[in-house]
Formats: sequence, structure tokens, C-alpha cells
Amino acid sequence: MFDVVIAGAGPVGLFLAGELALADCSVLVLERDQEPTSPLKALPLGLRGLNAGSVEAFYRRGMLEGLLKASGVDKEQVGVESDGHESPAPRGVSHFAGMRLNAANIDSSAVEYRLPGPAMEGIMTSLEAVGTVVEERAIALGAQILRGTPVEAVTQDDDTVSVRAGGRDYQARWLVGCDGGRSTVRRLAGFDFVGTQPLFTGYVARVTFDDPQQLDLGFNLTPTGMYLRTPFEGHLGMMDFDGGTFDRSQPLTREHLQTVLRRVSGTDATISEVHLASSFTDRAMQTTTYRNGRVLLAGDAAHIHSPLGGQGLNLGIGDAMNLGWKLAATVHQTAPENLLDTYTAERHPVGAAILDWSRAQVATMNPGPNAAALRRLIHDLLDTRDGTTHVFRNTSGLSHRYDLGSDQPLVGRTAPDFRFCDGTRLGDLLRDGQGVTLDFTGDQRLRGTATAWKGLRYAAGPVSDDLGFGALLIRPDGIVAWTGDHDPDSNAFRCAAQRWFGEPAS
Repeated sequence: MFDVVIAGAGPVGLFLAGELALADCSVLVLERDQEPTSPLKALPLGLRGLNAGSVEAFYRRGMLEGLLKASGVDKEQVGVESDGHESPAPRGVSHFAGMRLNAANIDSSAVEYRLPGPAMEGIMTSLEAVGTVVEERAIALGAQILRGTPVEAVTQDDDTVSVRAGGRDYQARWLVGCDGGRSTVRRLAGFDFVGTQPLFTGYVARVTFDDPQQLDLGFNLTPTGMYLRTPFEGHLGMMDFDGGTFDRSQPLTREHLQTVLRRVSGTDATISEVHLASSFTDRAMQTTTYRNGRVLLAGDAAHIHSPLGGQGLNLGIGDAMNLGWKLAATVHQTAPENLLDTYTAERHPVGAAILDWSRAQVATMNPGPNAAALRRLIHDLLDTRDGTTHVFRNTSGLSHRYDLGSDQPLVGRTAPDFRFCDGTRLGDLLRDGQGVTLDFTGDQRLRGTATAWKGLRYAAGPVSDDLGFGALLIRPDGIVAWTGDHDPDSNAFRCAAQRWFGEPAS
């Protein structure tokens, strides 16, 4: 009997496995594919962007250096030097509907309560690099991974879940489906999956061009679609607004890809060879809940959308970070009542917003005079400081605020990376997956109250910048659950701690 079985050994499933194993849960990961690596996960087709919020999650669990090394990224790109000097304005910024943001237009102060730290910016990486880092961590912490073991059946009762996979039965207290957009767990467990149908078929491919000079680098919106050419040799992306009819319906032949390329590019560019190709659509779907009894969903199993803007992987990592500590506390029977229900309550609105963000980009790129007029309007807005900053905030992963029922402005947001005078940062304190009480006042009453909770770390002392706060309660996922002024009310702290961590141990 395992505490948790996870279906799917992609980045989201493995990140979650590490979170649960960190909290001393027994975890089994079942993966359909036999091998962990694939050409579709490696560069260039596996190219992905991690936003600042996701990079922060890796930092808070001690995986940032490994991620940067696996991704071939210089540490200076995403953080600050050891002396704590602030990074310049963001450099690695996103786009909206193929229109790239000008980093010089971003008002970085518009991301509230941000302090300089090792995780300041997003990075470009690959599915292979992310998967390698999270798998190494999960295994090191004791999670088991079985490959070549597709899920075939799921049944549950009030106490357990039975999973048949690869011809064997596995028992667990909980099952989490992280098995992608065509999730078997989602279907077998009876989740409702609703949303909008596709407008386009998208393609990513590694090809050989006879005449690459005919195709401009970068995103190229045309009257008939979009194509993307990157500095990676032969890397091609395309969007063909065919209603999504071609996706996975026929073989991706050289002739078909060339026909689509010539149509959407308006050139007579020639593809002489196709080395690897895959298709996708902009279907935007989401389950109505992320939990059905003892079965939960995370990542693409819970929500799918077009890859425009690169939000899918980031959304899944956020799911795993939010769910891991809550499910672990439920397994260990230390969770307060209804803690696990807050997973859907907090993450479902975030997913719904990303789906709308994706839909808006697709509508803007749709061929025709109406979308062309919309593109001109958005281009003008993106040429302003406020417009660029708005898009940056919504793609950075730093602007989410969960509704935790408080009017305190920092509650529900990701915590600033406070830096103590001895050099310790909040990120260091979160590595073991515990909650943290930060006390900048030295108030002995608060110390006595905060130390009553087992598994809730207490840290006191002056910091380089307290942003005007006297004390904070930080959840294991780095979200602020309570703030106090320089004369904090220990009773208010107690109520917040009980809400998220249950009754005190002493």
C-alpha cells in the first residue's frame, strides 16, 4: 500500500513526487513510456520557457543550480550576485500572440512586494532538462518510478484507490493523474472536461530547408497563419487555421508540411527532409474540479490549451507546488478540515485565466480583417509602458493572488525572498517543505505561539528590507498566509496557523 500513486512521469508528476517524498510519503510513479528521454523532449523541439514563478519554485526546493546547469544557463541571467545587489530590469520576457515585449517598457516595480534574490527571472530550458532535475530529486528522496506501465483501470472506495497498470494492481490511499492532455486517469475516474474546440492545427518540426533564407527568424504573422523559425538549425513551428482537423489524423509527411509552410509563409520555401515532427491544437479544456474522491489531477491532465506564451508547463509546476504539501498533510492526518479542497479552490481559477489568455492570443492571430485590426490595437498597447507591464505581470507567474479571505495586501501572494543579515534567505528556509514563521520583531509572545506547531519553522532576526512588515506566516509552497505589523497579534497568528496547519502539537 502506497500513500500516493502518481500516473505520469513528466515534469509535473515528478515534481509532485519529490514534494510528497520530501514530506515522508511513500510514492509510486507509473509511466506509460519505456524510456525517460525522447527527441521531442530534447532541444530544439522540447524547448520550453519557465517563468519567474516556476524558477522560484525550483529555487525554494534547492533545485535551481541543477536546473540552470542542465539548461545551459548562466546563473547571472536569473538572479543577483552574492552581495545582494538588485538585478537590472527583466531581460528574458515573453510575447503576446507572437508580438514580443520590449523589456525596456516593463515597470518591474509593478510586481508587488518583490525583493532581489537568486530567482529573479524566467529561463529558456527543455523538457529533457527539467525532467532530469526533478527525477533525480524524486528518486533521491525515495520515490519509486515504474516505466512501461500504462494505467488500465482505476477504482476507489472511501479509504483506498486501486490502480491496474501494466497488468498488475497497485493500492494507494490517493491517486494523482499527471498523465497529460489525453489523461487516462481523468477518463477512468469520471472527471468532466469542458471548454472550447480548436481553431488551428499547430506543428513543430526539425527539418532541412533547401532555402532557409526565404524564412525570417522569429514569430511571423501572415495573412494566412503563422510560422516560427528559431536560431536552432531546421527548427520550424507553424499554425494553420484549419479548425484543428489535421492534428493526429494523418501522417506528418514532408509533402504536407511543405504545403502548410508555403501557405502560411507566403513563400515557395522548400523542405527537403523531415527529421522529426509533431502536431497540436489550441483546444482549451479544463476539468470542472481537480478532485474526485481520492483521485486528483494536476498539469495537462486537468487543463489543456495552446502552447502560445509557454504557460502550460508553468501552470503544471504551480499545481504540483500547491498540491504537494496539502496532500502530504492529509496523508499524515495532520491537515485541518478541508485543506485538500483548497487545491481546486486556488488552482482552478488560475488555470481558467490561462485558458482565456491562450484563447485571446489565438483570436488575435486568426487570419482575416477583424483579427488584423485587433492585432494593430494590441500592438499599439504593447508599445506603451502600462501595456507591456500588464502582459509581463500576467506571464511572469508572480502576480497570482489566491483569495485566502484576508484584506492584508500580501496575503495570498508569493512571499518576497527576505534576506537575513547572516545571509540566510527565505528560499533557504523553505527547502525542506515546511511552513515558516518570519519574525522581524523579536516578540517573545509570537515566538512562544509559533513554536507550538510541529513542522512549522520559526526564524527571527533583522532583515535587509522588511517591506514594513513585522512578522509573516509562510505556507510550504511559499504563499503568505498571514502578516502582522511591528506589534503582531499572536491570537491572529494562531487562527491563521490553525487554518493551514491544524492544531498545535504542544
